[in-house]
Amino acid sequence: MSMMASETFDNAGRPAVPADEDARWRSVVARDASADGAFVYSVRSTGVYCRPSCPARRAKPSNVQFHATCEDAARAGFRPCKRCKPDQARLAEQHAARVAEICRFIETADRVPSLAELARKAEMSPHHFHRVFKAVSGVTPAAYARSARAKRVRHELGRREQSVTEAIYGAGFNANSRFYEAADEMLGMKPSDYRAGGTNTAIRFAVGECSLGSILVAQSERGVCAILLGDEPDALLLELQDRFPKAELIGGDAGFETLVAKVVGFVEAPSVGLDLPLDVRGTAFQQRVWRALQAIPAGTTASYAELAAAIGAPRAVRAVAGACAANPIAVAIPCHRVIRKGGGLSGYRWGVERKRALLKREASA
Repeated sequence: MSMMASETFDNAGRPAVPADEDARWRSVVARDASADGAFVYSVRSTGVYCRPSCPARRAKPSNVQFHATCEDAARAGFRPCKRCKPDQARLAEQHAARVAEICRFIETADRVPSLAELARKAEMSPHHFHRVFKAVSGVTPAAYARSARAKRVRHELGRREQSVTEAIYGAGFNANSRFYEAADEMLGMKPSDYRAGGTNTAIRFAVGECSLGSILVAQSERGVCAILLGDEPDALLLELQDRFPKAELIGGDAGFETLVAKVVGFVEAPSVGLDLPLDVRGTAFQQRVWRALQAIPAGTTASYAELAAAIGAPRAVRAVAGACAANPIAVAIPCHRVIRKGGGLSGYRWGVERKRALLKREASA
């Protein structure tokens, strides 16, 4: 069906557009890339069909037809545009596939590949590859490589049949000294302690009560490693034990309970602020998201899309939501300040009602 049976004009002298096709035409006029894949449009005067985002000169509305798929346009006798290539995968999909291929290469490489090497494999310039990789994955190639190596180290240390030194070389480190320089950041403890399941790691904890229910605060020698909220103290302790299965859990003394009181005070009165040393363990991407969360001021909120844009990964909205859900440190890393794009409250690890209460108090403060 043609876009217009006969050309009519509005009061401004512009060609009128039928109401049922108006949204698609607006997408074409705006060259809206988000509409790519939803439909294609053909131009009778040129005999080609295009994506909505095609940068070619805009056709006259009277020459335009819409088609649900490329196959429909081809059956109608149109050929694909050579500029926007509507019959090929979208550029974003091509980039995502290429980055996924590079990630697999990084994960299996016996050493950390250089940026130039990765760019050559991706068939891009180093600068363009760096920008594309970060946009798709949310982290730089170097940060991804560090995270992949840390994961590999943990895997190698988990193999009991080899020594720590063999595990170090198995993870791609060509010298013990290089590994031990990075071990604390990757493991949060000595390699031998990690292999033993954190046996020699001491974690002090205490449970308190606040208006949101029970609250557990735990601290390693590096900083606060967990703030958990819930209904039952025993359940919080079990969660802590699951997180650190072989660590030595030590009930906090009076001095440590002062720290718990400080956290409770922040929950009840957000205006007092909360500045704690944190022992944050997560992937490179998770840590970027958690740092961005800490930059959201009390009394304000951000959407998952805004948070993704803030870390330079606007297409990683779903991954950002996953990182928020994995946050083990309530209130100090304020994932409760992230809401849906429309303003609605999304899920919260410690319950939506607690999220609503925290936001209400912060807004009032």
